[in-house]
Amino acid sequence: MLDRQIRAAQLAIMKNGKILLARGYTYDDSSRAPAVPSPTSLFRIASLSKNITSAAVMRLVQDGKLSLSAKVTQLLGLTPADARMQQVTVLRLMQHLGGWDRDVSKDQLWLDHTISAALDVPLPIGHDDIIRYATARPLDHAPGTKMVYSNYGYLLLGRIIEKVSGQPYETYIKTKLLQPLGITRMRLGESLRSEAATGEVRYESQYTNKTVLDTSGTTVPYPYGGFNMPNQDANGGWLASAVDLVRWTLAFDRPGTVLSSTSIAKLVAKPEIGVNEYGSWYGGGWWCRQVTGHLNTWHNGSMPGTFAYLARLQNGFSYALLFNRREESGSLDYDGIDDDMNKVTVSSWPTTDLTSKYF
Repeated sequence: MLDRQIRAAQLAIMKNGKILLARGYTYDDSSRAPAVPSPTSLFRIASLSKNITSAAVMRLVQDGKLSLSAKVTQLLGLTPADARMQQVTVLRLMQHLGGWDRDVSKDQLWLDHTISAALDVPLPIGHDDIIRYATARPLDHAPGTKMVYSNYGYLLLGRIIEKVSGQPYETYIKTKLLQPLGITRMRLGESLRSEAATGEVRYESQYTNKTVLDTSGTTVPYPYGGFNMPNQDANGGWLASAVDLVRWTLAFDRPGTVLSSTSIAKLVAKPEIGVNEYGSWYGGGWWCRQVTGHLNTWHNGSMPGTFAYLARLQNGFSYALLFNRREESGSLDYDGIDDDMNKVTVSSWPTTDLTSKYF
């Protein structure tokens, strides 16, 4: 936190289903310091939202309402400019094999002004505008030939969840996934500070941006109107606390609660292509790596004003770390969080289970 000038953070640790630690942190004792987050304060979790979306897709598959081999164009009634998009399946969206490459054609979730101008529609744009813009343009790779992280692919998964379930995305997630685990605080976030949820932290960034919420051209703090949170829903729009997130991991650690063991296995299965040089791969909303015959799974989330990290380890531990700032101007990154946490040696863990305090 000191190195990256992050002034608010949250940590929760769970082992074998028991929450052993839940704390909020701040380092700034000045009059400008944010309030110390409570263990239930809400943070934007950015791309940690992807394992929530993937789990919802798998629940629809489990319930016989959807097939992983279903073609996205048919499900959503799309007529793409690039015929190769007919090869994009639900599974390929989940595993980032859809053929979009943000290093080539940019990330569609962050092109609000470009899309508004291209389609001649006013700001703010919506999901339908983003889909219309992307569908009219060629893919960057043939589907299934290259793993490239795609926020847009998860936007499409959110729309598939709505189409197949007949419910709003958020409603389906809460009803089918969160409520069975007793998670009631999690919700989708909004763009402006004035729209913040009760208990939501304040986000900080070194940068500003031109608002994407109207055509005024006003310069705004990047976390508050510099991007459109509702559009991020299925790929990065959820709010959660660290205790909510470690509780969420029980969806994958306790088969039958939300997902069957078969469904969970499919979410961490190796893709048709994309195992990297470290032996890691992207399943459905989780990075995965085999360790001593078991799997470690993890994901991070990152957007202006937010960094989040969630890990499920083969030794029974799960932990979540949330921050109210993403260091963007310096050379420091966050890849060391995993190593730092794994190096920590604890000789004696608390025996008290905090679960009943928060759920």
